[in-house]
Amino acid sequence: MAEQAKVPAIRFAGFTDPWEQRKLGELFEESDERASDREILSVSVANGIYPASESDRETNPGASLANYKIVHFGDVVYNSMRMWQGAVDASRYDGIVSPAYVVARPNSEVYARFFARLLRQPMLLKQYQQVSQGNSKDTQVLKFDDFASIGISMPASENEQRRIGGFFDRLDSLITLHQRKYDKLVIFKKSMLEKMFPKDGESVPEIRFAGFTDPWEQRKLGELFEESDERASDREILSVSVANGIYPASESDRETNPGASLANYKIVHFGDVVYNSMRMWQGAVDASRYDGIVSPAYVVARPNSEVYARFFARLLRQPMLLKQYQQVSQGNSKDTQVLKFDDFASIGISMPASENEQRRIGGFFDRLDSLITLHQRKLELLQNIKKSLLDKMFV
Repeated sequence: MAEQAKVPAIRFAGFTDPWEQRKLGELFEESDERASDREILSVSVANGIYPASESDRETNPGASLANYKIVHFGDVVYNSMRMWQGAVDASRYDGIVSPAYVVARPNSEVYARFFARLLRQPMLLKQYQQVSQGNSKDTQVLKFDDFASIGISMPASENEQRRIGGFFDRLDSLITLHQRKYDKLVIFKKSMLEKMFPKDGESVPEIRFAGFTDPWEQRKLGELFEESDERASDREILSVSVANGIYPASESDRETNPGASLANYKIVHFGDVVYNSMRMWQGAVDASRYDGIVSPAYVVARPNSEVYARFFARLLRQPMLLKQYQQVSQGNSKDTQVLKFDDFASIGISMPASENEQRRIGGFFDRLDSLITLHQRKLELLQNIKKSLLDKMFV
């Protein structure tokens, strides 16, 4: 039976011809031009090719700079020791790279940005490892002659290559945009958390909403919260984590298996502050936006009428308080320390006397968190779309 023609699961309209089988050595030739007076480039698994000046790492080639290899726009460059991990890209820069990299110059049949994706396909990564020379992953090297021996499937039409390469370049730009927005918002939130709560020894924060001028007042947490020990077994199970605060356990990837102890679970009402008694010093505390039940290992602190809980969701995670939780916790080591409610209640905090100011601060951070979550979800969605399409748009 004749072999079925290879085509990807998804193609752009107008392209119907089967992809053709080629050897990489028919499409690329190794370049060994040398120079020392051009911009230094790096190649990584995560970021492809980028100017070394944009890296956090210090670039110090030393006396070997004269041996650096010239890279032209469109050249494919790979790390000969990390090719099996995907340390390869088609350059969008002119520059020079370390002699440890291989520079493969494409011929006229090749649209380099298409190959930037093709050469990272999982099937090819396995082949790089198979033909690399060396006794272990850490010492294996993919020389150009072995790279050249590998067979690939590609569109005969350079126009189809351009459509695919351009599509993924635009998708990557969109992913980068949301990544940058997300990163900026996270940094902005960190800055605002530092400036909208008083520093140690100060009575007012650096930044306040207009109309609020009174000094913040000093209170003990025991004046504002009382421990709740209501029990139930017939409500939604909640969890508390450092990263996500309080959330329904059903939304977790971990399987929830409380077993026979479910009857001892504690009731949580909307607005209750709940913390993990063994992880409070890490910030495992939140003000609940759910009604439900939590493990007996958690402490449920019910606020009085002076407290706007969403303000305390942030205040109780302030670094200055995390240190105090650790100081008053009972136990011989971090792994065994427990913060009981009586010790929690003994801690002094600064807070606005005005509940309206508490509401403004709590609402501000809730909206900021919603925006961060929005960009995080868009980022994850785009990354999943990219992964799916990389599977379906290549043979």
